Amino acid sequence: MLKSRIEQELNKQLNKEFFSAYLYMSMAAYFQSVDLLGFANWITVQAKEEMLHAEKIYNFIHERNGKVVLEQLEKPQTEWDSPLAAFENSLSHEIFITDSINELVNIALEEKDHATNIFLQWFVTEQVEEESNATEIIRKIKLMKDAPGGMFLLDKELATRTLVVPAV
Repeated sequence: MLKSRIEQELNKQLNKEFFSAYLYMSMAAYFQSVDLLGFANWITVQAKEEMLHAEKIYNFIHERNGKVVLEQLEKPQTEWDSPLAAFENSLSHEIFITDSINELVNIALEEKDHATNIFLQWFVTEQVEEESNATEIIRKIKLMKDAPGGMFLLDKELATRTLVVPAV
């Protein structure tokens, strides 16, 4: 059984994960509008991953006899000055999510909710990967500076990303 505080905080995180997917779909639309279809593919896969993260939390709340509460999502940003700006936004958002997951772990520990703490460890590990992925793309964009050929090659590379559904 979930304690009230844990249930509330898990619901907040659930809604943050849904917003993450919403934000990334908005980024995908931006990338499509500037004809970077590989970038759009990469970020669309990212949005799908965020939906899987939300689903994990949704299912966990139910498994612990809690109540899922979905909130209204705010409108995401729709325009960026450049692909670099979009990925810098992605990284700052992932850092925000990491901080949120870490705070949720702290709350689980305070509440002595070991099941939730163990559940959240997957997210802790996942956030290391999320930040690393965004950082790697930012570094590649910065390395190429204004070389259009570099952007073309990176777009081609990002087009190869596929969704890998984590084992539950």
